[in-house]
This record gives sequence, C-alpha cells and structure tokens, in this order.
Amino acid sequence: MPATPTTAWLNAIGTAVPGHDIHSAFIGWARERLDARAVRLFDRMVDRADISHRWSVLPASEDGGSPVGAGGFYADAMPGTAARMRIYADSAPILAIAAIEALREQIDLSGITHLVVASCTGFVAPGIDQIVAARIGLAPSVERLLVGFMGCYAAVAALRSARHIVRSDPDARVLVVTVELSTLHLQPATDLEPLLAMLQFGDGAAAALVSGEAQGYAIDAPFAATLPDSAALIRWDITDAGFAMHLSGEVPGRIATALTDPAFAAAATGGRSLAAVDGWAVHAGGRSILDAVERSLSLPPDSLAVSRGVLAANGNMSSATLMFVLAAMLAGPRVDNGIALAFGPGLAAEGFGFRSAA
Repeated sequence: MPATPTTAWLNAIGTAVPGHDIHSAFIGWARERLDARAVRLFDRMVDRADISHRWSVLPASEDGGSPVGAGGFYADAMPGTAARMRIYADSAPILAIAAIEALREQIDLSGITHLVVASCTGFVAPGIDQIVAARIGLAPSVERLLVGFMGCYAAVAALRSARHIVRSDPDARVLVVTVELSTLHLQPATDLEPLLAMLQFGDGAAAALVSGEAQGYAIDAPFAATLPDSAALIRWDITDAGFAMHLSGEVPGRIATALTDPAFAAAATGGRSLAAVDGWAVHAGGRSILDAVERSLSLPPDSLAVSRGVLAANGNMSSATLMFVLAAMLAGPRVDNGIALAFGPGLAAEGFGFRSAA
C-alpha cells in the first residue's frame, strides 16, 4: 500500500507593520478631492469601515507630516512607478525580515530548506525572495518560490505550496513570507469608488514556518472556486504612476449572492459541514466583505471577530492579512475544524481546512 502522505503543519507565524499610521491623513486628503455630496457619503463609509489604523513604510516628512502633506512622498505631482518601485526594493525586504524575526522569537528557524514569498505590490530583480534569503543568511541551496501578483488570496497559494513541499519531502522546513506595501500606490482619484478602495489598504508582512512537526495548525486539503463573469471586479492596472487598484463596490454583493448557492458555497469552503466548523480565518478584505460571508453562510455571531480585529488594527494588507488572522487564532483557543478563506482577483475564493495539534 502507498505510504500515507506527511501532514504539513503551520507551526507559528510572526507579523510586522511599519511605524507610520497614515489612516487619518488619507481620510483628510480624500475628503478634499470630493464635492460636498460625495463627502457626506464618504464620511458615512469611513464610519462603517471599522478601520482605526493603517500603516505605511512611507516616512513622515521633515516636519512630521504625512505622505500626502507638505514635503511628503505624495505632496506634489504623483510619483512615477520607478520611484515607487525603488521604495519597494528598499523597504519590502526590511519589513519581511522584521516579520521573520518576530517568527524567530517563537520558534527555531534553523535548517530551512525552502523559501516561499508572496507579494503583489512591487517588482524587483533579483527578486525579494533572493534579497531576503541573502540577508537572513539562508544557504544558497535553499529552494525558492516567488508567488507574484495573486493579490489577497496569495497567502493561501503560498501556504498551499508549502503544504505540497512538506507532503513530498517530510523533512522539509519551509519559510513562508507575505509582504505587501499597498500604500506605495496612492492614485490621484477624484471619484468616490476608487477613494473608498484606497481607504481599505495598508502595509504589512508576515512569516510562517511550515514543517512535518506536529505543532500549530495542520494544513488540510486546499480548495478554490471562481465566480462567473467577475474578472473585472478586482484587479490591479499597472500605470506610469504606480499600480491602480480597482475594487468594485459590487464585490460584497456578488460574494454574498455566490455563497447562497449551495454548490458554490461547498466549493468555496471545501465541502465541509459548516455546522461543524469551530474556527473561521477569513481574509479581512473589508467590513462589507466580512458581513457578506457571515450573513450568507449564516455564521454564529462573533465567528469573524478575529478577522474584524485585524481589519480594525491594520486595514487590508492584501496577501499578509490572512496570515495576521491565522497568527491571532494560533494564540487563541483550540480549533478542531477550521476554514481559512480569502477572496481576490478573478473574482476567486481560495482556502484550506485547518485544525490544532493534539
């Protein structure tokens, strides 16, 4: 009989955010770009967003002001993509390594055999995987994988890849890193919808160790589903002035409608009996998305409390967000039958089951 594949375990997660909170400054900047009627609606949406902080690698100006204030990165003409990518090349490895150091405080990181990095907010070559590997002293023999431009569900893709590696090589020790610098991509929008999309996003990084050692969460079977006729609802457009994020206001409603279809809900949750699920790690893409998941799946109150807490403290950090949710859950009560779920470009839903070690 064939051998039973090794279970892959998400042993621990470290997280990091920059030190500059830009949420309030962005709100003030955005309000100035709208007419009176749109400002009233924008203010209502700000109140409903349930976001208190968003962090940025962009430094305060010499007088302590924000990136959109006098002397800040966005003070005058919008910087070109090259200027934004220079900051990415400098700052993304630093933030990623801060998350790795936070992970190292929890668990031994010796003997790393593989490095999987996910990021969609910048490009640099040699890649951020090579930069990080060199700076933290990984051996040149460490195998690397860069998961690029998959957006908010890239953490699922990265962890899924780590699971495949461990199942094929039981001795593998896989370092998984997600790092996103969304605040490098402010756009000079004057319409409400793109300003509301930019209201959601902040910078953050997370690092995890995945191995065959039974510690943390077992990563069970992954799953994926795509909503039909939805490819234009979430997308990045690469422009001469950074990456323009398009997050349609239709997204929460489309997710809600899709999840009420039993066939799609089964595909998007791995076919599990939802009544048996005792842990939900849902990507905190925005309050309206979390509300849509909660209502459509008829989840008990507070099922998504951890996701809502991550959203309030950090905003949407694209691929890093789900890792922050899982990190908080690892520090909490035992989970016997969990579902991790994220939505992103496509419009697609990706996830996996998870459960605590015995």
